[in-house]
Amino acid sequence: MSARFDPITGRYLRLEIGGVPHRLYVEEAGAGIPLLCLHTAGADGRQYRGLMLDPEVTEHFRVIAFDMPWHGKSSPPAGWQDREYRLSTADYVAQILAVSEALELDRPVVLGCSIGGRIVLQLAADHPERFRGLIGAQGAAWQAPWYDTDWLHRPDVHGGEVCAALVSGLVAPGGPEADRHETLWHYMQGGPGVFKGDLWFYRVDGDLREVLARIDTARCPLWLMAGEYDFSCRPEDMLATARAIPGCTAIPMEGLGHFPMSENYGQFARYLHPVLQQIAGR
Repeated sequence: MSARFDPITGRYLRLEIGGVPHRLYVEEAGAGIPLLCLHTAGADGRQYRGLMLDPEVTEHFRVIAFDMPWHGKSSPPAGWQDREYRLSTADYVAQILAVSEALELDRPVVLGCSIGGRIVLQLAADHPERFRGLIGAQGAAWQAPWYDTDWLHRPDVHGGEVCAALVSGLVAPGGPEADRHETLWHYMQGGPGVFKGDLWFYRVDGDLREVLARIDTARCPLWLMAGEYDFSCRPEDMLATARAIPGCTAIPMEGLGHFPMSENYGQFARYLHPVLQQIAGR
């Protein structure tokens, strides 16, 4: 194997989110229509490595993935030690809009997974004019929690290992073994209490069932996707959400779990490519 660089650029972006200074780590690849990618709870933008290395995508899209504050290479804001991290719906929307504005993105496409797949529903309801397309992978308006978040931040439990253990059953069988374990490694590296704080959005503040009636897909097209092996956001959960939104396209995905872009990108691309081709052809 000869040494080489991946065609991905990583930089730090200094910006304000809600009036608070932040320093976010951002990676991007390709050129064309901006495609802003949102990682899952407790992880970071490395989940989109496969997408950034896909020439069929990067030939037409500028793929951008940022680590949310507190995640990956993005440190918490100053004073973080004095409060508990909790991701709210309003804070989540604010950071997505702030990154889009700071990078001067012209009506980007947003692709989110898990918490990122759910927040696209709020974006569709409140800010459709800002986006040319919204894609929610493992996204539904609500699922009843099946986990105990108290285990995710305790002094007598290894936080990274318990986070990875919690999500390990959400990865589909049959995908590349190395990609499965890389997906879990991302969870093992999360900061103390960060996964728990993200799940506060997912299980408490982020019940978006009431916003569905305000979504107009004529103003911004919306796609929802779900892997067949994901019991955290089952295909039937995604389909129920899609049926409540006229014009929403629902895509069940075979052979995939909760982390389609990182656990088995080749399989995920079979479903994602037609969506991106449709957007590029508009």
